[in-house]
Formats: sequence, C-alpha cells, structure tokens
Amino acid sequence: MKQQIPNFITLLNLFFGCLAIMSAFQAGAFVSIDESATTIIQIPEPIFYASLYIGLAGLMDFFDGFVARLLKVSSDMGKQLDSLADVVSFGVAPAFIVLQFLRLALAKDVNALSENSFGLFAAFLIPMAGAYRLARFNIDTEQTTYFKGVPIPMIGILTAAFPLIYWQAQASFFTKLMLSPLFWYCYIIIVSILMVMKTPMLALKGLGKKKQLILPLVLVVLEVLVTSVFFKWLAIPFGFIGYCLVSLLYKKTITQ
Repeated sequence: MKQQIPNFITLLNLFFGCLAIMSAFQAGAFVSIDESATTIIQIPEPIFYASLYIGLAGLMDFFDGFVARLLKVSSDMGKQLDSLADVVSFGVAPAFIVLQFLRLALAKDVNALSENSFGLFAAFLIPMAGAYRLARFNIDTEQTTYFKGVPIPMIGILTAAFPLIYWQAQASFFTKLMLSPLFWYCYIIIVSILMVMKTPMLALKGLGKKKQLILPLVLVVLEVLVTSVFFKWLAIPFGFIGYCLVSLLYKKTITQ
C-alpha cells in the first residue's frame, strides 16, 4: 500500500498540470480600445492560475520523490508515471503559456489571433523536446547522480514565471521584450536545446557524494533570494541562469 503513496502524489502533479493547461487555454487574448482610440491587447487573469498550478505541480514532483525515499519504496511504474506527468505539467502546460504570449506578440498581424496561425505551432517544440528528454532519461542508467540536459521541471517553472514577470515588472524593458515574437522563438529554441543536450547538469541527488558542489549550489540559492527582494519574479530566470552556469563550470566534478 505504501508504494502507492508516491504514485498518488505524482498523479496530483498531473492533475495540477491539467489545471494549468485549462487556465492557460481559457486565458486567451483579447483586444480593447481605450478612450484615446489606442488598441490594447491583453491576456486576462486566468493565465496567472496557470503559473500557480505549474508551481504546485513542481511541489508535487519534488514530494513524490522525497516521500518515495522516506518510505524506501521505488518501482518502474512510478518512474514511468512520473515522466508521463512531467511531460504534461512541465511541457504541454508551459507550451500553452508560450503560445498565448506569442499570440500577444503577433497581435499586430490581422491573422495572429487565429488558432490556425502557423507561427504559434513553434510553442509545441517545448513538449516535444521534453518528451524526448524524459524518454532518454528513463532508459539511461548513467543519470543516477546528475542529469544530462536541463530537467524539464526547471523549464516548466521558468516558463511559468513569465506571466508574473510581465504584469509585475516595473521596467518597461521586460514587458516590451515579452511582446517580441523574436524573443519567444529564441526562447523556444534555447530551452528545447537545453533539454535534449547531453551536457552534465547538477542534480540534488548527487550532492551527498560530492560535497564540493554544495557551496556553488548555496550561492545560486542566495542569488535567487537576493534578486527576489529587488526584482521579484525575475529571480527565477536569474536563478535558472545561475544553475546553468554552475553546472557548466563544475561539469567535470559533476560526472566524477
């Protein structure tokens, strides 16, 4: 019976991922005109809930492994179930967030808000790359103390931060950046490559045997905490960049 407890938590991960997809899809994009006859294009509030649900899915993804280790249970089914949940919560759900921002960025085009616009299909490269990465992870026996490529939950959390950054960033630079189709196309390509590449990346499960990696990880955590005070949700992209840099700088140590 206790073997099913981590599986149930994994299913909660999937549940929140489904809620995130529903929220992102319902958010849509609408056009309004203010008193000065200026066209204003916005994404309504439900997309905030997509970010929240992806965050909750991330918590479930952490706790299912934590509980499994605490109860000293593991199974091949749990491993497969975890991957299936992850591709939904951190691949498909973030893709819909990106798709909505692409619709917002492309809104100057009369056809941009159409669901049939081919320019929006690029967003689905994220779950495709994520699914490939997870399938490779499931059959790779080397990734016991480190990851090959950036894990898909990190990409999901990173993407979920953008709606919060868009509406809470005080600097217009960031909001304008997220209204650029070029930014989103570059983002899609970069995060997809990061997931499928075979570069060793730091994993918490490997810290027990590699004490020299604890300090760099602590520095990344401190970076997130400090930047969150001054830049709020921008701390998530900063932390992600810090994680990638630490992994690259300590690549040899990670694989030892």
